[in-house]
Amino acid sequence: MDKIETPCIMVCSIDDKSGYCFGCGRTRDEVWAWIKMTPQERRAVMAMLPARLETVERKPRRETRRARMARESASN
Repeated sequence: MDKIETPCIMVCSIDDKSGYCFGCGRTRDEVWAWIKMTPQERRAVMAMLPARLETVERKPRRETRRARMARESASN
C-alpha cells in the first residue's frame, strides 16, 4: 500500500473565521475527504495551504503555571 502524503501536524482545530485548520490549513471537508482524494487532488489542496495559513488567526498559547508565577513575581 502506498504512503499517503498529508499536511497534518496533529494540531487539529478549525479557525471559526476562516474555516481552516490551525495546523494544516485544510477545511473540515478536505480533512474528511483526504483519504478518498486522488494524488492530484491532494497536491492541488496542498498548493493552497501556505496562503491559507497566512489568513488563520493563531490561537494564543495558554499561559503556563510557570510563566504566570514568573510574571507575578516580577510585578511584586
